[in-house]
Amino acid sequence: MEQFWNVIWLFFWGFAFVSYLFALFAVITDIFRDRELNGWLKAIWLLFLVFVPFLTVLVYLIARGRSMAERQARSAQRADAATTEYIRSVAGASPTQEIAKAKELLDAGTLTQGEFEAVKAKALSGA
Repeated sequence: MEQFWNVIWLFFWGFAFVSYLFALFAVITDIFRDRELNGWLKAIWLLFLVFVPFLTVLVYLIARGRSMAERQARSAQRADAATTEYIRSVAGASPTQEIAKAKELLDAGTLTQGEFEAVKAKALSGA
């Protein structure tokens, strides 16, 4: 029975340690992400993280947790906007836009009527 409780304690402390590491890396990332914090204050936070890591992480999360969450949300919004813009840039034009471009090329004499019809058929088929 004692062996069982030793395993339970091992899992508990393992989980606590991994949770602490996640919090520690989140705090370190936030320290460097914060543009309002000057270099000296960043250095002081990091110095305290080296010498009293558990207490410093706890104090940082209590004192700066809300602004930390706001910076994380802004970062996620910027990443989402960049992803959306990238998808739009590589997705290509809509069938209407492709037909309009082909019509301009037809009017300019760059495309023949047969080529225009082929582009139009391809755009309308969705291929």
